[in-house]
Amino acid sequence: METQDNGGGPVRKTRGRPRGWDDKTSQNTIKSLDRAMEVFEYLSEAQGKTLTAIASEMGQSPATVYRVLVTLQGRGLVEFDAEEQQWHIGPRAFVIGARFLRRTSLVDRARPILRKLMEATGETANIGIAQEGSVLFLSQVETHASIRAFFPPGTLSPLHASGIGKALLAGMDDARLQRVLALGPLTAFTDQTITDPDALRRDLQTVRTQGFAFDNEEKNSGMRCVAAPVHDVTGEAIAGISVSGPTSRISAGHIDRLSRPVIEAAQDLTAAIGGLPPQPHG
Repeated sequence: METQDNGGGPVRKTRGRPRGWDDKTSQNTIKSLDRAMEVFEYLSEAQGKTLTAIASEMGQSPATVYRVLVTLQGRGLVEFDAEEQQWHIGPRAFVIGARFLRRTSLVDRARPILRKLMEATGETANIGIAQEGSVLFLSQVETHASIRAFFPPGTLSPLHASGIGKALLAGMDDARLQRVLALGPLTAFTDQTITDPDALRRDLQTVRTQGFAFDNEEKNSGMRCVAAPVHDVTGEAIAGISVSGPTSRISAGHIDRLSRPVIEAAQDLTAAIGGLPPQPHG
């Protein structure tokens, strides 16, 4: 069925959306389903709970919670451990989550976040991943300033001499980091490049502690970069987000101002792809 727009032209009815799509009032929600999702989300965060504990902690009646759990169990979304008398998230939840991950494009999800980061900082925002000992830049949103960093998609940069690279290295366990460092000597590009493996390890520990990496003219003289890691569903650092710019605009005094929006952008992208915060290093 077609309707008329304000200019008199035909407007095709949007498929898949009933009339009143934008109305989010209670009349357009299913309360029992909403309650079920509350229980499901709570259980996903608090694995291994008894019926009594779930009902008490959520302020719901045991009978209501039990009906929800049995219904979800029938769909494989939760499961019951009879020996421990505890409820857990079921395998079907993983299957559905995996389907979401398959339709999620890292670059597509990153674009609005990169644009927001560029607007917040005034510097070029980038995203990259690790690729055979280098950072592979996937996308960027350039600043409007006349002097700016430029990393077109497909650009490669050594991990040890890049903000994103060091953010990714800092997320690796010791065995994987050792394999990367064993690929060859750390090439010097400027007087600031870290070429000593032990010095790099110390720098990576600082990255873990503060939550962001700083490239202080380590690849290109006159350019600095602040970067933070993006994590996947296992908590592994799979990408990095950064802002890059000239030393005239990114001085030592600007690092604190830039690091917070960079970290927040990385956290936003982690959430957008269904990722989780990393586990502390042992």
